[in-house]
Amino acid sequence: MGTTEKAKWNIDSTHSEINFKVKHMMISTVTGGFGKFDASVEAADDTFKDASFKFEAEIDSINTNNKDRDAHLKSDDFFNAEQFPKLTFESTSFDGDKMTGNLTIRDVTKEVTLDVDFNGVAVDPYGQTKAGFDMETTINRKDFNLTWSAVTEAGSIVVSDKVKLIANVQFVKQ
Repeated sequence: MGTTEKAKWNIDSTHSEINFKVKHMMISTVTGGFGKFDASVEAADDTFKDASFKFEAEIDSINTNNKDRDAHLKSDDFFNAEQFPKLTFESTSFDGDKMTGNLTIRDVTKEVTLDVDFNGVAVDPYGQTKAGFDMETTINRKDFNLTWSAVTEAGSIVVSDKVKLIANVQFVKQ
């Protein structure tokens, strides 16, 4: 490891969102998100190549605009917010387009790869340097012990196994 000091960037949560999308009954898409999350980046330069990204979301902050569904998602059928209060991600590599890292949901950690659009660096009206990213990946929820399932009378699956994770985030240089 070189002696170059890396710049630290922290999430600008007022200009960031962490969402997920999942098919319901295979005919419509339900969107949810996390209201409380934290993230940081350590980068050698403003290209962010080989930067280290860390992220965590509080499971109890899940919101799908339906209190009953949110309660079900927080239960042991899905995330078990009481026993596993956070979802975490830590990158292992980033080449500017693809980010690979370890995603932990419940008690399962798996390697995932995200497609990343690095939207650049800009200075805001207050003199703060900011960087923006749009990140996306699709996981199989059952790989992370989110195994609840049901089938309708007509044979339709209620919740798809595939879940799209979407992060539109802005970081502030410290």
